[in-house]
Amino acid sequence: MKKVVTTSLVSLGLLSSVSLNAADDLSSMFSEGKTSGQIRMFAIDRDYVNKDLHRSGLSLGGHLKFETADYNGLSAGAAFYTVNKLDEWTGTVEPALFGPNNSSYDLLGETYLQYTRGNTTFKGGRQKLDTPLAGSDDARTLPNLFEAYIVTNTDIADTTIVAGHITKFAQGTFGRVYGNQDTPSNLAVTAGYSYFNSVDNAGKFVNMGTYAINEKTAGVSVAAAVYTGVENLKIQVWDYYAHDILNAIYADANYGVKLDGYSPYVAAQFIREDAIGDKLVGEVSSMYGAAKAGVKFGGFNVYAAYSQTTESNGNALLKSIITPWGGMPAYTQGMVTRHQFLAGTKATKVAGTYSFKDMGVNLSTTAYYTSFDMDENSGYGTARTATESGFDAIYYPEAVKNLQLRLRGNFPRDFIGTVGWNEYRFIVNYNF
Repeated sequence: MKKVVTTSLVSLGLLSSVSLNAADDLSSMFSEGKTSGQIRMFAIDRDYVNKDLHRSGLSLGGHLKFETADYNGLSAGAAFYTVNKLDEWTGTVEPALFGPNNSSYDLLGETYLQYTRGNTTFKGGRQKLDTPLAGSDDARTLPNLFEAYIVTNTDIADTTIVAGHITKFAQGTFGRVYGNQDTPSNLAVTAGYSYFNSVDNAGKFVNMGTYAINEKTAGVSVAAAVYTGVENLKIQVWDYYAHDILNAIYADANYGVKLDGYSPYVAAQFIREDAIGDKLVGEVSSMYGAAKAGVKFGGFNVYAAYSQTTESNGNALLKSIITPWGGMPAYTQGMVTRHQFLAGTKATKVAGTYSFKDMGVNLSTTAYYTSFDMDENSGYGTARTATESGFDAIYYPEAVKNLQLRLRGNFPRDFIGTVGWNEYRFIVNYNF
C-alpha cells in the first residue's frame, strides 16, 4: 500500500513541476497551457447506533489537470485522478473513501476536446459534469465523472441553451457507501447510484444503462434552458432522455430581493419521470415537488424546505425518483440521508449558516435538521420518521493560500428500522 501511495504522489509532484514552456517544438496552445489540481485528505469515523458496527478510514487523493491554451477556438484538457488508502482504526473500513475491494486506484478521468465559436461551445470526451440529475456528487475522496458530448449556446439574451449526449459514467468513491453488490437497491438508485452494483464500479467508465440497471443502452440525451432575464430571478428546465429507461424533467425557479438589512428568497423545484422505449425498469411514473424559503441578514443565512414524492400502492420503485448518475439537487436532503426521493416520502429541512468574515476570519459554520416521514410502501423499510441532524464548519487559514480545512458531523436516527449512527469527518483540501 505504501508503494502505491508513494508512486501516485510522486507522479502528481513530477507532473505539477513540469515546465510546459520548455517544449519549444509544440504549438503555443501547449506551451501556454495551464496546470491545476487538488490534493485531498479525508478521514471518517462512523459509529452505529442499535447495530454492532464501527467504520473508519483515512484516504489521500486528488487530481492533476492540464488544459491547453485556446488556439483559434480549439483547446484540450486531461486530468489524472488518484485515491490512496492510508489507514483505518476500528477494524472495519469505511468503503466510501476507496475503490473496489477497499483499495487504492488511479484513473485518467478527463480527456476532452473543446471548441468555441462565437457564443457556442462544444466539449466532448471524458469530463466532469454538474447538472441537476447527472453530477459529480463530490462528497468523498473522488467525484463522479462522465464521457459526454455537450454543446452550450448563449445567442439568446439572458438565456443559456444546453444540448448533448452522455455515453458513460465513472462512479466516484462515495457511491460505494450504499453497499449493493449485484443486489437491487431502491435506496442506492434513488440516492444517486446504481440499482445493482455501487460497490465494484468506482474508478471505471461504464455504459450509462449498464451502470444504472445492468442493461446496456444508448445512453442519456440531455437538453436544457437556463433563463436569467428577470432581475433577481433564475429559471432552469432540464430534460434527460435515458434511452429505454425513462424520461426525466427537472425544473426549478429561484427568486430573491435585497432589502434594507436583509435579503429574503424563495425557491421551488419539480421532477417528473416516465418510462420510455423498452421500459427496462418498468412503468415508471413518478413526481417530486419541493419549496424553500429563507433570508440572509448580517452573516446569517437561514432557510426551511419541504418536499413530497408520489405515493405508491404497488411497486415502490416505479413511484420513486430514479437518479442513478450522481444527480442530487433536492432541497431536503441531509448530509447522508437522501430518503426524500423514495416513494411517498414527505421531507422537511431547516438549516442555518453563519459567516465570520465580517470579524476578519474566513470561517463559516452550518447546522441543520432534516425529517423524513416514510411511507409504509416506500421501498426501504417500514413506515417511520427518519431524521438527521448535523453540522459543517469550513475554514480557510490566512497563513496558507488555497488551503481549506473542514469538519463535518451527521447523526441520523431510524435510517433503516431503528438503526442510525454518529459520524464525524475531517477533510483537508489544497488547491493549486
